[in-house]
Amino acid sequence: MNHEPKKIKILFRHRSMEMGGVEKVLLSLLHNLDRNKFEMTVCLNINQGELRDEFPKHVRKVFLAAGKEDFSKNPIIRKIQLIKRKFKLLNIEKNPQIADRILNEKYDVEIAMTYGDFPMVANSTNKNSKKIGWLHSDLSMPGFAPIRENIFKAMQGFDFMIYGSRQCKNVLDEKFPNLKLPAGKVILNAIPIEELKQKSKEFPVDFGETPTFVSVGRLHYRKGQKTLLEVHKKLLDAGFAHNIVVIGDGEDYAFLEKRIKELGVKNSFKLLGTKINPYPYILNADFFVMPSESEGWPLIVAETLILQKPIVATKVGGIPELIEHKKTGLLVEYSIESLFSGMKELLTNENLVSNLQENLKNIENQFDNQKKFDAVEQVILDLTT
Repeated sequence: MNHEPKKIKILFRHRSMEMGGVEKVLLSLLHNLDRNKFEMTVCLNINQGELRDEFPKHVRKVFLAAGKEDFSKNPIIRKIQLIKRKFKLLNIEKNPQIADRILNEKYDVEIAMTYGDFPMVANSTNKNSKKIGWLHSDLSMPGFAPIRENIFKAMQGFDFMIYGSRQCKNVLDEKFPNLKLPAGKVILNAIPIEELKQKSKEFPVDFGETPTFVSVGRLHYRKGQKTLLEVHKKLLDAGFAHNIVVIGDGEDYAFLEKRIKELGVKNSFKLLGTKINPYPYILNADFFVMPSESEGWPLIVAETLILQKPIVATKVGGIPELIEHKKTGLLVEYSIESLFSGMKELLTNENLVSNLQENLKNIENQFDNQKKFDAVEQVILDLTT
């Protein structure tokens, strides 16, 4: 007789698989949660993004609408397809039963990977599933004001919250003390250290003799690339030669492209777009810069530390949990003046840079991945048994 315990069925909900920190967290969970205990399904709203085919074979993938990659190259047909997709997704949002029919399965646990996914899980027709929300963002930031109440309302429909940084949990306790939220726990994101090191050596990158900063992130106002561009021009005008290479894509691409031309810096401030493997660029740069206005616990900063690259980063969100100021990196305020000073310090203070590099030699000891996967598994088991 087969007495194998019944697997717990988990459904992960997420919008799409463009290259980003949350998407990497999702993939690391799918690869590392115990497949003998859990049967895992991912439901994407849109089958879109560089990482859409990176799921492990033992995970079932379902999507509600096609991605841009599968649309017509004809601009008129493409526009019609985008409009039809928008209405399809709005209809699914109003009628969660449509997603149920596509999934054709009942789940023990439903997990929303970020605040944008909360409504899908909170409005699930499956009243018996345990619902887990993952929060990676500082909801006190002004940019969240128009949607904050809706996020809070959705969170109240969950059984448990996982917080991607101590700061994003603490800020809710401090600034919204009367908010009635479900039980929760801080579980930092895991980093596949050996894989990261291998990927960083996949191909050569030569930035030449000029000191080069690399920045990786979605091109969005909260990620601070507009500020970085102004700082770049200010540093050049002050006589500090350097280049900046930005990896990522997003809604600010056109603005940045236009502003680069206006400032006359197209030879020194490069937008490379999304790269499925950004690590050789990080490894071969002189420095990494993270100019964000707000962050959760940015995986890319942890990955850059492991690659032993000196970092200047804004002290927002979970970044101060990762970087010890002037020991493992430089922490600055989110402002043109502060970022200017930090970048100038890396460009001019050789002793500081040497000390940072020395202190980064054993940095990977502070990242214990197995503990993080065990903590997630325990949350799921506690809710379902």
